[in-house]
Amino acid sequence: MQTLPIMINGLPGNVTSTITAHALKDPRVKVLPYSLTGPEIEATQHTVNDTVFELITPSNREARINALIDQYEHFISVDFTHPTAVNDNAEFYCRHGLPFVMGTTGGDREELNRTVSASSTCAVIAPNMAKQIVGFQAMLEYAATEFNTLFSGYSLTVKESHQAGKADTSGTAKAVVGCFNRMGVDFSPDQIQMERDPDVQTKQWGIPTDYLSGHGWHTYRLTSPDQTVVFEFKHNVNGRDIYAGGTLDATLFLNQKLTAGEHGKVYSMIDVLKG
Repeated sequence: MQTLPIMINGLPGNVTSTITAHALKDPRVKVLPYSLTGPEIEATQHTVNDTVFELITPSNREARINALIDQYEHFISVDFTHPTAVNDNAEFYCRHGLPFVMGTTGGDREELNRTVSASSTCAVIAPNMAKQIVGFQAMLEYAATEFNTLFSGYSLTVKESHQAGKADTSGTAKAVVGCFNRMGVDFSPDQIQMERDPDVQTKQWGIPTDYLSGHGWHTYRLTSPDQTVVFEFKHNVNGRDIYAGGTLDATLFLNQKLTAGEHGKVYSMIDVLKG
């Protein structure tokens, strides 16, 4: 079986390191020993599972990416960088004709889609790469399409907790809120309650201390107008391993689409699951 070359960007970040560790053991892919990183990173190398990665900062990425394209010709980029870099990174990938999987949340998502649609390449863009959570979202998408007044009049509260280093509101929570909006619920993403305080997370939420540095807990609570009916949905993830499998599946799915001659297309993780 021919392995797919991939470049995982965002080292030495924790999520990127976890996904890289899984990818290095996956026979379906070949991880290139390079990673785009942020301007604040002073290290020039980072090691994952005995593999040394060259860290490439924005100041020298143009020259280095051209050299890598000449060397490897075809590879898929995987982006788990920082919310502030989402749109700039997407423009960079598209300008160089690099297909990519965008797991980073934040940024201007509409502009992100427009950038890919106007390019010669394709991308998988998703706020969450965990296949089971994506399946949950797919069920809500179905309900939002088929039963668009299902929760009319209901009130909604959304609470999400992530590690202190996560800068933005959960993209998954925003996507789920969008589904409930389409089912008749009046709720703004600005009303999502974010928790980033480790003390509150352990004492009030009961999140294990071992996972304070890497977790994603979400609760969506719908209450009827007369307060007599409550629906509550939860998905609590400790650690980051769950995101690796979906990310690698997304790279293979994207490669299939590219092989079929697709370009200028944006795919979701729901597309990946269906594919």
